[in-house]
Amino acid sequence: MNIVVGVTGGIAAYKAVQLVRLLIKDGHEVTVVPTDDALRFVGLPTWEAISRNTVTTSVHDDVARVRHVALGQAADLIVIAPATANTIAKMTAGLADDLLGTTLLATTAPVAIAPAMHTEMWRHPATQANIATLRERGVHILGPGDGELTGGDSGPGRMLEPEEIFDLSRAHLAPQNLTGRTVALSAGGTREPIDPVRFLGNRSSGRQGVALAAEAAARGARVTLVAANISADVLAEAKHPLIDIRAVGTAAELGEEMADASASADIIVMAAAVADYRPATAADQKLTKEEGVLDRIDLVENDDIVAGLAAARSEGQTIVAFAAETLTDADARRERAKRKRERKGVDLLAVNLADAEHGFEKTDNAVEIIGEGGAVVASAQGAKREVARAIWDAVIAARA
Repeated sequence: MNIVVGVTGGIAAYKAVQLVRLLIKDGHEVTVVPTDDALRFVGLPTWEAISRNTVTTSVHDDVARVRHVALGQAADLIVIAPATANTIAKMTAGLADDLLGTTLLATTAPVAIAPAMHTEMWRHPATQANIATLRERGVHILGPGDGELTGGDSGPGRMLEPEEIFDLSRAHLAPQNLTGRTVALSAGGTREPIDPVRFLGNRSSGRQGVALAAEAAARGARVTLVAANISADVLAEAKHPLIDIRAVGTAAELGEEMADASASADIIVMAAAVADYRPATAADQKLTKEEGVLDRIDLVENDDIVAGLAAARSEGQTIVAFAAETLTDADARRERAKRKRERKGVDLLAVNLADAEHGFEKTDNAVEIIGEGGAVVASAQGAKREVARAIWDAVIAARA
């Protein structure tokens, strides 16, 4: 999505850097439009570095592209953080004396503002009247919060934290086409213990599954996320009121939790990388080479969790599975995925290329989604959140 972040001249401008970072990490194209006063708090090089786009405050730059109109026309969402009392007043009056003002007048995209000012300014009748007018026009007002302000004051007027603005902004981007639906979703990689310090596992970070959970919640679904060995920083993206996280370690534990969550789910997504085999026995003490017991590990096959869920499916359930492949030949990769989809008995199978740039432990992914009859019904490449959107679009289409 194309997002314009407007930054105005308040001390809270420094927090907007984190907001831009979160939006970029979420896979969006972000253009920062600061006011001249905003650049007194955070300099232009910072905005260009964090957004990876050229930044200007003037309507006289990039005239050939008609930038003062083009930014607003191309935007899917405009977020102003912080929004000062002065900017709110100018928006209400429809003033367009800088690039931010012209961008706001030239857009039909949703607009959200995060007010930030001292309590007296926020409570002033002029500001309250302006806020009421903007609400009537459909502008989304995010906050403000109530807390410590600059100079030791405290009260309403504090800008919401970047993470809060990010979550609220994302809700305006995501179509609410999963509202009322329940999703059982697995993510991460299982670990099968050999002894207390060793295990059989894989390189899955859980990023794609977490992105799927976050996107489903943003679209209104209630999600049970069965998380297998996912680090706290990756799992942080799944912190959402509609997401229930259940941590597991082994394939057996994941299977039990998915069976429980899937019983009442409308949609089942198996994005976790599940170990095919486990050691026949797990030692309760560390095995050593001295004892000569590490030269052979007897393995037993784990249950096929997704095939079991498909066999036990309830009427109306949609089941999605994943297959990570390293085959560089696209046709061969598709043929293997088609066979796997039939064998597993799932509705959709997302086959993702696992190479040096995509897949396990990477921020980007590349998938093709195989549907009924072995047809490629969708494909996506890029940030894992962007891929998650494509997968959910394919699920919605399949259920329709």
